[in-house]
Amino acid sequence: MAINKSLEFSKELVELAEFAKALSHPARIAILQTLAEKQMCICGEIVEVLPLAQATVSQHLKELKNAGLIKGEIEGKKSCYCIDWEAFDRFTDKMNSMFKDLSNQQCC
Repeated sequence: MAINKSLEFSKELVELAEFAKALSHPARIAILQTLAEKQMCICGEIVEVLPLAQATVSQHLKELKNAGLIKGEIEGKKSCYCIDWEAFDRFTDKMNSMFKDLSNQQCC
């Protein structure tokens, strides 16, 4: 039986890891870039922009939504998404702060 070692880390580190994991695929970066460029909620356009099938895009959107980086509403067969800028800023601020504090250390 596998033991979940993530419980051994602080809540903040686990949240940062989930954020990083959500950004770990180029399709997800492309989705965020598309949403940022449109500066509004967009629906089916994401599939039109990416070289991926609808089901694949939906899975990536689900991962981004689960990580809290995007907001979305589903109305029947239509889904609209936008970046959750508060969450995105919170995660990037934490990441920048953590590495800024560590960047003063000397390396070999």
